[in-house]
Amino acid sequence: MTDRIPITVVIATLNEAHRLSAALEAVGWADEVIVADAGSTDATTEIARSKGARVLTVAGSTIGAQRNAAIAAARHPWILALDADEIVTPELKDSLARLATQPRRAGTAFRVRSRNWHLGTELRHGPWGRDWKVRVFSSDQRYTAAKVHEHVQNLDNVESLEGELLHYPYRDLSHHVMKVAKYSRWAADDLRARGRRTTPLDVLVRPFWRFVRDYVLFSGWRDGRAGFVVSVVSAFSVFCKYATLLVPGEQAPL
Repeated sequence: MTDRIPITVVIATLNEAHRLSAALEAVGWADEVIVADAGSTDATTEIARSKGARVLTVAGSTIGAQRNAAIAAARHPWILALDADEIVTPELKDSLARLATQPRRAGTAFRVRSRNWHLGTELRHGPWGRDWKVRVFSSDQRYTAAKVHEHVQNLDNVESLEGELLHYPYRDLSHHVMKVAKYSRWAADDLRARGRRTTPLDVLVRPFWRFVRDYVLFSGWRDGRAGFVVSVVSAFSVFCKYATLLVPGEQAPL
């Protein structure tokens, strides 16, 4: 189709059948969409193909590695990296259409504002209310291999794009807590791999400081009950990370 924008969208997935369709429909204007799947056991890959996406299987990898595999296979010079729980707005689409007419600039990337919804409301304050993500960059760039907080490497210049991502990160509070437990373990693994150690004082003080930062300093209180709950869960995530680093434990036999 001649009206498609010459940009490659890459999406890392694992069992995202319940929400992938909306993300793919919002980028139907992209000339190429690549879904890098980590071995889904639901209908994720079937949905991706039905929406016209190309599917790569990158099992047993980090999200960064999944994205890197898709970027390496891209045929366009500009990349938009998405998660399955993100929706591209028409304003962002227009910005990408303008960018696609420009030559690739190595070392240059663009950050995009993310608007986050959770617990039935938009989180306009706290850390969620100041959420900008580097998601658009040239196809010669790659992500780090970290298990969490993966990021694009070797950037010389980061600019901002007009338009937004609509982000729906959790189905409900229990889903939020389950993801916190998983990602906290991975974050502890990353710290341990870098030689970091911790103390009981860290386990006590760091979660308290995270709550104060998110709820008070970043004005999470302005989001009402939802702001209070997400600030508490944020502190809990820090507790889990440093507690795991302090006492890694052993996996119980099944």
